[in-house]
Amino acid sequence: MKYVIAIIKPFMLDPVREALTELGVQGMTVSEVKGFGRQKGHTEIYRGSEYAIDFLPKTKIEVAIDDDMEERVVETIHSAACTEKIGDGKIFVLELREAMRIRTGETGADAL
Repeated sequence: MKYVIAIIKPFMLDPVREALTELGVQGMTVSEVKGFGRQKGHTEIYRGSEYAIDFLPKTKIEVAIDDDMEERVVETIHSAACTEKIGDGKIFVLELREAMRIRTGETGADAL
């Protein structure tokens, strides 16, 4: 099993969610997060004063998938979230050792 974490621009959430649903991904966790990468934030002017915005709003999507779906899920997220501009985000894939559905006690891939 794999655990895929994608950090994307907030306005790309709906296209990514729809694409993953079409692919057959059963569930996902979505969080509003803040962070920065190479862009290191930016400055804004509010009421005549300049403010540094160090952390930019991002959306974090987490999905647990079966091993055979890894390439398709990563490619789907990439194609749905890519604007080809700085700050598009990152995708991380981790090995998922165990999963358990609390309600039924199912484990492994059955719990996904």
